[in-house]
Amino acid sequence: MIIRTYYRTISLLEPPNPQQYWSFYSTQFIILVYPMTESVYEWKNDESITENTIKNDNMILDDDPLGSFLYALKSSEAKRQYPARLMKFFDYLEIDNTPLDSKDKNAVKTKLENQARLFLEKGKTNEKWALNSILRFLEYLKTRQQIGEIKAGTIKNYYRSIKLFCEMNDLSLRWKRIAVGLPKARNSSNDRTPTIEEIRKLVDYPDRRIKVIVSMMMSSGIRLGAWDYLRLKDVIPMLDEKRNVVAAKLIVYSGEPEEYLTFISSEAYNFLNEWIEFRRSYGEQITENSWIMRDIWQTTNVKYGANWGLATIPKKLESVAIKRIIDRALRIQGIRHNLTEGQKRHEFKAMHGFRKYFKSRAEQRMRPINVEILMGHSVGVSDSYYRPQEKEILDDYLKAVDDLLIYDNKNIQKEIEDLRHKNENNEYIIRSKLQEKDDAYIALSDQVMRLMDEIQLLKNSNQGSINP
Repeated sequence: MIIRTYYRTISLLEPPNPQQYWSFYSTQFIILVYPMTESVYEWKNDESITENTIKNDNMILDDDPLGSFLYALKSSEAKRQYPARLMKFFDYLEIDNTPLDSKDKNAVKTKLENQARLFLEKGKTNEKWALNSILRFLEYLKTRQQIGEIKAGTIKNYYRSIKLFCEMNDLSLRWKRIAVGLPKARNSSNDRTPTIEEIRKLVDYPDRRIKVIVSMMMSSGIRLGAWDYLRLKDVIPMLDEKRNVVAAKLIVYSGEPEEYLTFISSEAYNFLNEWIEFRRSYGEQITENSWIMRDIWQTTNVKYGANWGLATIPKKLESVAIKRIIDRALRIQGIRHNLTEGQKRHEFKAMHGFRKYFKSRAEQRMRPINVEILMGHSVGVSDSYYRPQEKEILDDYLKAVDDLLIYDNKNIQKEIEDLRHKNENNEYIIRSKLQEKDDAYIALSDQVMRLMDEIQLLKNSNQGSINP
């Protein structure tokens, strides 16, 4: 099977690596992926790619406008939300009103493919119609925003989805004209971070994975999507002079262009080790490439369809599933309840709340620029000039790590010390009381002995007076 992804092409350049069948063009590029056969990878100077080949391949692209759109989506959340927003736009325009079952994924995809093709065909022949259609839809969303049904940020998200679809399919519109009428959205929502009491209640939920998920996220500030990449080799313990683990380095998005490093607390590292040892005890072969989060399994090796649920056959837990686990735990633990009428948001976000928790706590102790680095944010011009050593960031991180723990070790230690002192005081009091008792006993014994001596003297004196 041949998979091709294309952009508009202009002039052919030499490939950077003849062992890979990549065809580069001056402004935009073509990616050709073929089965692994040697003949495919042989370059034939003037015959490898011809004008007819490019035309035919562009025809393949034109037949799948939705595929071009999906190609540009990277994260799992974008793949979930962007197509749904695009379908709502097409439904508003009444493009293909075929009724369908929303649970039938194949039917939904087929309908969206058909809608995308019909919109693109009409839009390319009549760009004014496409422009007016987008403006009408955005105006409809603005009306909903004015009566409080949606937020301004939601409108911007719909705009991004539509714009991406058009740009990926070479439908050029006046996007500046469209964007100028968008309402200004808040840069941040007015939700709060979860409290430490709520976090402690959450991790009491009987699922071993939750302590690992929550402690790693709140002590590192990673995004939900990072779980799709995290393997055991991405966690590296950081030791002090006494060989004690003070934190662990976490490589986020390893091998990706967005790769960066952050740290997790020693508490999170210990929870992770407990989780890994638990998996190993049930027969899973743990390697450096093992996923940090996996599915749960039966405690007995009963074979199910496709070997599902076996400890020895781990399946990576996707970020969507991780979010579902946390959502369920929040509700069962009584931390989150259903929204009442008129409410649009919960008090804090289920997953992003841990990232906010990290930032708000860390900035109280650390340099703000180091916090941004640990969160994977760009720091502007400083990206090129501010290059702190790993140890410098770790030392700064350790200043804040006590505020990023689920269980406050300092308070626990203080309680232990207080109890120890209290016990010492109690022991002193007990010893004092026992000593007092001993002293009283000795004093009483002395009195008895003196009394007995006096009695004996009296007896002796009486006997002397009786005898002549």
